[in-house]
Amino acid sequence: MGKFLRGLVVGLVGFPVLGAVYLLSGYAPVAVTDHSFALEQYIAGAALEAGVHRRAPKRELSSFTANDLMAGTETYRRGCGCHGLPGEAQSFPEPKMFPPPPRLFSPDGYVTDDPVGVTYWKIKNGIRMTAMPSFSGVLKDDQIWQVAALLASADKLPPDVMNVLKQPLSPPQPPPNGTSDSSGTVSPKKAESKPAHE
Repeated sequence: MGKFLRGLVVGLVGFPVLGAVYLLSGYAPVAVTDHSFALEQYIAGAALEAGVHRRAPKRELSSFTANDLMAGTETYRRGCGCHGLPGEAQSFPEPKMFPPPPRLFSPDGYVTDDPVGVTYWKIKNGIRMTAMPSFSGVLKDDQIWQVAALLASADKLPPDVMNVLKQPLSPPQPPPNGTSDSSGTVSPKKAESKPAHE
């Protein structure tokens, strides 16, 4: 019985102390490019799933219309670019994030298995210690529901919605206050000469 109690004390006191020493020593991974520490993804993922499912509102995906999906498309295109578009090839470097944002229109990033209320909750409230912000002060509730419905339907969207989604996010535009030479360098516009007033 004495060995059991000693083991219990070591387990209850020793492991937390060692964990605290490790975290406070400066050796724990903190950079975006660092590898995860043991069980980090499991612990964080389990806490996230349990917390979101407990708080997410309930709503049936079938309650959304094609107009809701189109409205969700417009909102998504304005604010969710880091999650990508259907068929988009990544042709430019992106800042690294940890965890990286899922590509929501690719099979690996689909949230089509999640209840639409779960996606709504994540958009509205954001997710701590990730790059996912809260949009509650930026979007109206209807807009958040429309984006959530769009993402919940990502693998079965109507063709007109898919056509809008496939358009480039930001078409090239001329610089507003300058001209571009052949190298792409923007130089200020030359001041037009005006006749002197007498």
